[in-house]
Amino acid sequence: MSDQKKTICIIGSGNWGSAVSKLAGESALAQPDKFEERVNMYMYEENFEGQKLTEVVNQKHENVKYLPGVKLPENVVAVPDVVEASKNADVLIFVMPHQFVRETCKRMKEHVKDTALAVSLIKGFDLHPETKGKIAMISNLIEDILGIDCCVLMGANVAPEVAAEQFCETTIGCKTKEQGYLLKSIFEKPYLRVSLCMDIDTVEMCGALINVIAIGVGIVDGMGQGHNTKAAVLRLGLMEMVKFGELFIQDCQKITFFESCGMADLVATCYGGRNRQLGEAVVKSDKPIKQLEKDILRGQSFQGPLVAKEIHEILVERNIVERFPLFEAIYKICNREMEPTEFINCLRCHPAHKFSRKARPSMFFY
Repeated sequence: MSDQKKTICIIGSGNWGSAVSKLAGESALAQPDKFEERVNMYMYEENFEGQKLTEVVNQKHENVKYLPGVKLPENVVAVPDVVEASKNADVLIFVMPHQFVRETCKRMKEHVKDTALAVSLIKGFDLHPETKGKIAMISNLIEDILGIDCCVLMGANVAPEVAAEQFCETTIGCKTKEQGYLLKSIFEKPYLRVSLCMDIDTVEMCGALINVIAIGVGIVDGMGQGHNTKAAVLRLGLMEMVKFGELFIQDCQKITFFESCGMADLVATCYGGRNRQLGEAVVKSDKPIKQLEKDILRGQSFQGPLVAKEIHEILVERNIVERFPLFEAIYKICNREMEPTEFINCLRCHPAHKFSRKARPSMFFY
């Protein structure tokens, strides 16, 4: 990356995208020698109380629909055209539902600087006929379409708490120290501490799988179970995360699971994330997932059910479904193929409870 001033663009404008725009806008103002002042935020246009949402955001400097009550810096500008928003950017911050990334990148492809750096804050996998039976990272999808490097940022970062400047940590997975330090200068604040990690794929995988486990915790809440049961879901979920990494991530480093992207994000998402809300709602309501999204999220998407489906399809393709009973049970409950009451039986019979004296290739028994 050159020493010229960098232009920042955020691709996405939900509650997390808006919180990130606050971080980026403040950093651009605080470091005028490093960043251009204006920060574009691509926002899918929609109406809000009879006005275009982009116009409301630019007038009030607040995302009144997805992050109400939080003032955004005045140098953050909502732009409804993704090409217009991103064409001059040196740093592209992707924070949008993962199912829309492919088409969005295709629209941007001919207009992005070939020297730009992307960073994905997106939790999910890319399921495509070409990647059947494989883990396809969203960061790799961005790289393949745009022809630029893509780092990742994952951590225990519940958006309203970050926006309220409550202390937290996060993890940036990067390819070089230079990339990591550039991104750190955008995201790090006195209340947001950033760690750099070269284990990009594991960092990104953690972010995707955690949303599925959070649904499991919500199922437990919906059934009226207590903290002990939730702790079991977190423990067994973490074990399946590590097992998944061992099978699908080349050179997966177990220490990465102890970064903010791993254990910390697991705790934060399972106790404060919206996918936990979904798990509880699935137990208490017979409505389909799409209707629950409309009722709970006001237009945003639950990523957990989509990732659960993607995991299921990968495990079926590899014929190893039985090795991940927690993930599989959550998928079936979301798909209304299993009664939520069966979830406790899944925990009770989990293979992690079995003891083996045989030599084992992994850190766990099953």
